[in-house]
Amino acid sequence: MRDDQSYGPGHFARVCAAFGPASQLDKYDTVFVDSISVASRICLQWCKGQSQAQSDRTGKPDLRATYGLLGQEMIGWLTHLQHTPAKNIWLVGLLDRKLDDFGKPFFSMQIEGSKTGLELPGIVDEVVTLTELRPEKGDPFRAFICTTINDFGLPAKDRSGRLSMIEPAHLGRLMAKIRGPRPEGAARLNFDLPADATAPNPPTTKGA
Repeated sequence: MRDDQSYGPGHFARVCAAFGPASQLDKYDTVFVDSISVASRICLQWCKGQSQAQSDRTGKPDLRATYGLLGQEMIGWLTHLQHTPAKNIWLVGLLDRKLDDFGKPFFSMQIEGSKTGLELPGIVDEVVTLTELRPEKGDPFRAFICTTINDFGLPAKDRSGRLSMIEPAHLGRLMAKIRGPRPEGAARLNFDLPADATAPNPPTTKGA
């Protein structure tokens, strides 16, 4: 990074001058950002005051440019956090339940602008949803949903390959399992289709 860029040497020196040396963070193993939803709103307010968010022709606010700058700044910030060495970085956020054009429910992250919510799962190593599960028998309980393929349609991703679909709602145990031994290759990687798998209906296309 150049000195005039965010997260460059000049930026680092200014932050250390304002808040103290970076070594004071050595005593922390885990950092929580609570919440990314609020961080995106703060970033949006900052973007509205930048020259890039003004129309060159009229000088008035340009929402398109504002949200473009928002996505650029948020992705840069998240990528910077993702490369933090020797730290667990947890980004906490809310989920919105929405309906698509066909009335099918889906969940999206509560973040200003669409770019950050779309690209965030590809940046981070883990996506975990804390939810309440209500079994047919027994009392409801809270749990983490951790794998992309799950029975609840909730956002999740496990790059470690160590987590089950449902894990206890205990972050300490979850982080210990992520850092633990990997399952054996044969048990972890299975390229065979299930015996009862059936081919989906082929997509239909219409000519022009």
